[in-house]
Amino acid sequence: MALTREEREAFLAEPHVAAIAVDAGAGRAPLTVPIWYQYEPGGVVWIMTGLASRKNELIKAAGRFTLLVDRLEPTIRYVSVEGPVLDTTPATREQLHEISARYLPADKVDAYVDFAWKEHGANVIVRMQPEHWVSSDLGSV
Repeated sequence: MALTREEREAFLAEPHVAAIAVDAGAGRAPLTVPIWYQYEPGGVVWIMTGLASRKNELIKAAGRFTLLVDRLEPTIRYVSVEGPVLDTTPATREQLHEISARYLPADKVDAYVDFAWKEHGANVIVRMQPEHWVSSDLGSV
């Protein structure tokens, strides 16, 4: 059964690890890899990725991407959202902290942020406007 707008937005706002898919060009399947993301109902989706990463280069070329999040319990549920890139800006340490706190235990966030800020190189924030949604709750198995 398809989710209502409120259900799908609430589900996407939960801290799931997403699979991002972006066109990889002629003769290649879409690049699909796991990624952390941030979303608040009614807003835009944003991801953080390396400035020099293949993912960022493909997103720039395609101008859009898809995120898919799912869960298996208590029911099998998924939300897929696709849309155009609104902008790409240099990532800030505060954004790194925000997205890390979404996924990591509170006592691990500061150490991870310190490490990632020093070791991962330049990052960017890519903001996407949700345009097309596909969602379903398939019930329990």
